[in-house]
Amino acid sequence: MAKVRVDYACTSCGFTSPKWLGRCPDCGKWGSIVEEVAAAEPKYRVAVDAFPASKPVRLTEVTDAAETRAKSGIAEFDRVMGGGVVPSSATLIGGDPGIGKSTILLQVAKGLAREGRPVLYVSGEESEAQVKLRAARLGVEEREIFLLSETSVEKVMAVASELSPSALLVDSIQTMFTSDLPGAPGSVGQVRECAGRLVFYGKKAGMSVFLVGHVTKEGTIAGPRVLEHLVDTVLYFEGEKGHPYRILKAVKNRFGSTNEIGVFEMRASGLAEVADPSGLFLSERSGDTSGALVFPAIEGTRPLLVEVQALASQSFLAMPRRTTLGADTNRVILLCAILEKKAGFSLYNQDIFVNVAGGFELDETAADLALLCAVAASFKDQVIPAGTAAFGEVGLGGEVRAVPMAEPRLNEAARMGFTRVILPASNAERLSAKYPLTLVPVRHIKEALAQAWKK
Repeated sequence: MAKVRVDYACTSCGFTSPKWLGRCPDCGKWGSIVEEVAAAEPKYRVAVDAFPASKPVRLTEVTDAAETRAKSGIAEFDRVMGGGVVPSSATLIGGDPGIGKSTILLQVAKGLAREGRPVLYVSGEESEAQVKLRAARLGVEEREIFLLSETSVEKVMAVASELSPSALLVDSIQTMFTSDLPGAPGSVGQVRECAGRLVFYGKKAGMSVFLVGHVTKEGTIAGPRVLEHLVDTVLYFEGEKGHPYRILKAVKNRFGSTNEIGVFEMRASGLAEVADPSGLFLSERSGDTSGALVFPAIEGTRPLLVEVQALASQSFLAMPRRTTLGADTNRVILLCAILEKKAGFSLYNQDIFVNVAGGFELDETAADLALLCAVAASFKDQVIPAGTAAFGEVGLGGEVRAVPMAEPRLNEAARMGFTRVILPASNAERLSAKYPLTLVPVRHIKEALAQAWKK
């Protein structure tokens, strides 16, 4: 009987220990250490023997595969990927159940199959007939798409060796298992080993690998965090329940920017691209509500207009609440303190609620001025004119500082029909073109607040 060893691994960060621990010493989480039984001599021949031994090559002689990206036929997806799918790359797609991971994967398979080479779609959760039903609904009829309902990673790699596909799509990695390791599919050891073998095989065989990953209730991909380190790109699908709109974000991308987003709308025929995200986020905006202001955000290279909403109401609590959705809570608390100290606002007895409409997440300091003006407008119960937008970073002294990419923000505001933009004076001085907008340069928050609700 083969000898086995028992290790203990953290389900959050992948830390391993020879004994059980109540708290992970690496990530600090309690109760995340689980037992992992591993074979004393792991077998890697299935992945290694099919390829010749690697030899060192000169850096100058390596071909640049990133220049030959394959197009998926979905412009929003290609933008998030950095311009297309890089050969021999590994991509992990995560998201809540029912968000559209399998749908986008099948639509990507449709686009890649048009290149002429076969695409292998492996489903560990559904039968071929079930995948066929979804494909019929999405209009996917390409002959070069091959379906395989299998959970053994050895059998998947054997089929891939015979077929030589341009892409291997696995839905999902938590259903895969290898007979070389004990444990049920989805365990820490199985997930880590199966993902490592598929990624290694894809890079050696020159095919792109896509892995669908389940997420935990905390929103992270189930299994060890080492799974994210194994792949080249990690994509997350986000969306609010009851809303048809989905946002695809890259949280890791070795071949492109991690700031790009793709916006989709879930329809009966699948995920449809949203060509005008700014119009989407402003579609239900009301122009006669106090405490609302539009902020021209930048996601990667794309400018987006989003509405920032604030509500200030008298509090009867000993410690007034500061609640935010889509904005950094600590940043909002800091801006409220600046309003009190530098502009004379008495917010010590006010509950402050901040929301970014459409489920958008703001993570840039350029939103400071818009957030501050929205809170002040709600406190004063003043309506900021509908055609006004604002951006700028706010310092602790109340000064309004310059932010990057001011011109794309102004271009997007002008395209969407806005007439007035409040911006840092230092940005206004460095503009290289004229805009069909009334620019209001400010250097201090007092100037911005004096101009904010002027018509």
